[in-house]
Amino acid sequence: MVSHRVGRLSGEIQKEVADILDHEIKDPRLGMVSVVAVDIAPDGCSAKVYVSPLGSEETSGVAAALESAKGYIRRELGRRLKTRAVPELFFRVDTSIAYGVRMIRAIDEQVSADQKLAAGRPPEEEGKYKD
Repeated sequence: MVSHRVGRLSGEIQKEVADILDHEIKDPRLGMVSVVAVDIAPDGCSAKVYVSPLGSEETSGVAAALESAKGYIRRELGRRLKTRAVPELFFRVDTSIAYGVRMIRAIDEQVSADQKLAAGRPPEEEGKYKD
């Protein structure tokens, strides 16, 4: 029963933190960020909020901006959520989305390079690999 409540609370915190970051925090160090996940401790006293910067490789500025806005975000969560206690927020910068984009770009570049090399090669014999 407790895990169900924690799951609902983490989803609600994720939605509200994303809304606060999008509409209320005006720090230029943030840029575009996405709230990837929220992990709440079983007792509900602390929460790790995983945030991914979109379109920038600079993570130290994002971490500093989130750390400076932590108190404001927690206060806004307290106003928006109908809970007795608001968990203390710990922000973690998640770079997995940027890493995935870099890998897709590298794979696409390699595929196009292979296709260019294959275009200049003569065609293979049809029955070459048959027994």
